[in-house]
Amino acid sequence: MARKESKGFVQLEWVCPNCDGRNPGSIKTCGNCGAPQPENVKFQRAANEKVVTDEKLVQAAKAGADIHCGFCGTRNPATATTCSQCGGDLKEGKAREAGQILQAAPTPLKAVTCTNCNAENPGSANSCVQCGAPLPKTATPTPAKPAPAHAQSMGAQKTQPKKKTNWLVFGGIGALLMICCAAILMLFVLPSKSVQGTVTDVRWQTSVPVQEVQAVNYSNEPGSAPSDAYNVSCQTESQEVCEEKTIDKGNGFAEVVEECHTETQEYCSYTVDEWTTIQTYPLQGNDLNPVYENPSITSDQRLGTSTETLTVTFSTPDGEETYTPGTVSEFQQFQIGSVWTLKLNALGGVLSVE
Repeated sequence: MARKESKGFVQLEWVCPNCDGRNPGSIKTCGNCGAPQPENVKFQRAANEKVVTDEKLVQAAKAGADIHCGFCGTRNPATATTCSQCGGDLKEGKAREAGQILQAAPTPLKAVTCTNCNAENPGSANSCVQCGAPLPKTATPTPAKPAPAHAQSMGAQKTQPKKKTNWLVFGGIGALLMICCAAILMLFVLPSKSVQGTVTDVRWQTSVPVQEVQAVNYSNEPGSAPSDAYNVSCQTESQEVCEEKTIDKGNGFAEVVEECHTETQEYCSYTVDEWTTIQTYPLQGNDLNPVYENPSITSDQRLGTSTETLTVTFSTPDGEETYTPGTVSEFQQFQIGSVWTLKLNALGGVLSVE
């Protein structure tokens, strides 16, 4: 069953489009230039956000989305009925958007210089410690979405801001990958040279498995047991998975909500009767006619799929080379003493024989 729990409210901030000053979310006009916050300027999470404990701020956060006056655009609290700027009826106004899940704030710079008095301030500050003027924005918040956290680690998750793409670096990495791929092709796939080789030896090894039905035990397999299983024992394991979300309230604050749900997974132990290899019968030889063992089997047994390993040895001016034909019919072409053209890769491996 889903569970939702409020962790409290945090104050957001907004960036003045007129002067780039950063302002606390509860402030409706820019502290640097006095311009009102336009309707289309959204709130964002602050790098130094903390859960609000002041009761007045908590009540303001709970009040609902602010309203922009339909006559002058001034931002007013949700509880207001007339505009604080022009006195207009706020029934004609428009409430700010609310309910959006906000991404984490960017990592602040180590220091920010005040544009008003040139004082150096901590990167997490949004107003100058010397003159009180709003500080300019430090970065654009573009972090990835936080991953869900298990109940054992339910703390708030912070992600790093997405850095500006350095196409020069990506270009260099791409060029390096292309060089690596070309090198692999040159070393292993593309022919480097051709040599004449004389067949000096051929070898084959065959293997025939004998199988019978045996009981095979499986333990703690995820999912349901097969329909033909027996000695079935299943158990369901539950795990509470939680995710913390910061939800814009439309009034300069956001509510931190932890949403949890229970995930279940069934695990089963069981026994299944399966054809199992109980013995293999190998043969080997030095001619061009591989032979497969034909073992006697009982009524409750069967022969599995036979396999073979085929090897041809060539004598070349550069020494011995070996080649593995893909089929028996190809293998049977390599008569002792016959001469073939071997195509080799850069490492001396045989790629093909003609």
